[in-house]
Amino acid sequence: MNHARLYIEWGGKSHEVDLDNGLDVSLSIKDSKKAIGASAWYVDGPRFETVRGEGFVGRVSEGGSVNFTDVYFNPHGHGTHTECLGHITREFESVDEILRSNPLEPIIPCMVISINPAEEGGDRVVTPEMAPEGETLPPAVLIRTLPNSEDKKIQKWDNTNPPYLHPGFTKSLVDRGVVHLLIDLPSVDREVDGGELLSHRVFFGVPDNPRYNATITEFVFVPDSSPDGLYALNLQVANLDLDASPSRPVLFPLR
Repeated sequence: MNHARLYIEWGGKSHEVDLDNGLDVSLSIKDSKKAIGASAWYVDGPRFETVRGEGFVGRVSEGGSVNFTDVYFNPHGHGTHTECLGHITREFESVDEILRSNPLEPIIPCMVISINPAEEGGDRVVTPEMAPEGETLPPAVLIRTLPNSEDKKIQKWDNTNPPYLHPGFTKSLVDRGVVHLLIDLPSVDREVDGGELLSHRVFFGVPDNPRYNATITEFVFVPDSSPDGLYALNLQVANLDLDASPSRPVLFPLR
């Protein structure tokens, strides 16, 4: 079968995108009554509830004509999500409205890097010294933290003090052109930091230099079988009118 060919330009070179081997690195939002999914921030698990009323049942297996379900979840606490600067601003900012004004490129050069955070005073921190090399970086960077257990797919992160990014590390990404940051943790900041949210503020430029086109995507998972290096990223974000929305990042290797 003949396929269209797609190329990206990065680092002065042209790279062919391997469209046949896309890797979905998102984590699903699952009904907590039936399956375990990754969660954080002390919220109850997602609920999927059949709609019922006035003789109607939204479940074919129970005699209904269609399956019709209410879903209750928290975008920040359940599954892969993409957030905008509205996560930390006083004024309401919608990731949906921002991405309508600043549309994502369908294919974005993305560097995947694996980092083993350093032990610092009982925390595990991605320090400035761990930043990738190069005067400039691709528009997107995905951080895979080590160790990289499959348990991340079902981890309940509440009260575990997960690793986080030192704001100096985050600033080094911003200074070298990173606009889209993806990470396999529930946050780029410490679980309990007194509301400082330093890496969020650095990356989004809040309050002094707001970066409306910047996004942070949390709760991804990249298996060990996918090596570090340059990929093409397709970042799909649901059109939910909130500061964060469920998303599906897909990585394509380069030939």
